[in-house]
Amino acid sequence: MSNNKLRRSVVVGCGGYLPKNILTNEDLAEQLETSDDWIKARSGIEKRHIAAPGELTSDLAAAAADVSLKSAGMHPKDIDLVIVATSTPDHTFPATATTVQAKVGANNAMAFDIAAVCSGFVYALATADNFIKSGQVNNALVIGAETNSRILDWNDRGTCVLFGDGAGSILLSNESVESLGSDRGILSTHLHSDGRLHDLLYVDGGPSTTGTVGCIRMEGKEVFRHAVVKMSEVVTEALVHNNLLAADIDWFVPHQANKRIIDGTAKKLGINTERVIVTIDKHANTSAASIPLAIWEAVCDKKIEKHDLVLVEALGGGMTWGSGLIRW
Repeated sequence: MSNNKLRRSVVVGCGGYLPKNILTNEDLAEQLETSDDWIKARSGIEKRHIAAPGELTSDLAAAAADVSLKSAGMHPKDIDLVIVATSTPDHTFPATATTVQAKVGANNAMAFDIAAVCSGFVYALATADNFIKSGQVNNALVIGAETNSRILDWNDRGTCVLFGDGAGSILLSNESVESLGSDRGILSTHLHSDGRLHDLLYVDGGPSTTGTVGCIRMEGKEVFRHAVVKMSEVVTEALVHNNLLAADIDWFVPHQANKRIIDGTAKKLGINTERVIVTIDKHANTSAASIPLAIWEAVCDKKIEKHDLVLVEALGGGMTWGSGLIRW
């Protein structure tokens, strides 16, 4: 096994996928007692993508993974690990990651899912990074994918207007510190959870409880309050760990849950709003997919470029929260 001090996980590709069907705020206003102005004022959301009937989470994830593989110029059989972060798996079992593995042809990989809700991508990123640093894995596909529309109560305007479907992915590869000649790669990850806050954001179903899929339930004001505090703390943790200031960050990529939460966190941390990647207006909250989708869009727009310092953070049900710092 290689010395873990000499190995680092470097991002070599990224990708995303959004279903073709778009549901606007005006569309929702025809079904619910709501309006475009009401939704935008409270969340910043203007529209969201909705998976077509028969379009599965694994389909979205595989499409995003294919884009990552092509952007990296890597063959699927070179992948050693596939992790899918999702709260909307195709089935109770097997893991959606194994289905994605088969769909993309990553036949030599091990594959499993991670369930940490909106923090899932950060948890998956940390897991893949540690597999690479330990020497067990050289190339890892890290995917966040959700079909949130399947677990929404479409009569609850407090939740159904907030979520959308999509998938995003990054491809990590091992590089030795010596060969890099710089500090490129994942510099640190920081994960937390507190199960005592379960009732603030959860799905009221499951195989072991009701035997049904259930729907998302949320105490919006309490989630907002915890989100700004905990996300600010975990971003500060990443900065202190790496002996950096907020001004040193080139791009801040937060979980896209609510524009007011994003703005509140950036203000609390003193991060310039011009350095914050925001996609919630177009994608809504895609849970575990939101960060990799935002990264993919920022790379496509030539915002995030080589050697940029990128800070990601998220908070989700559980509650779970975390951050990660990447030198692109």
